[in-house]
Amino acid sequence: MATNLALDDKLIEEARKVGNHKTKKEAVTTALKEYIAHRKQRDIVGLFGTLKFSEGYDYKSARHR
Repeated sequence: MATNLALDDKLIEEARKVGNHKTKKEAVTTALKEYIAHRKQRDIVGLFGTLKFSEGYDYKSARHR
């Protein structure tokens, strides 16, 4: 899908250099993937403390499956 975006050239160039990307497209694609992964991780962290386990659940034995 072709898209025209007005992006900060200095910012793109810095991202390309820092990430050792050969093209601007590669730098932007990697940045978007990392952004998505970060947001998903943040959503998962928000679940901490909200899940309840049954009293008889033995999490230590589950580690050795």
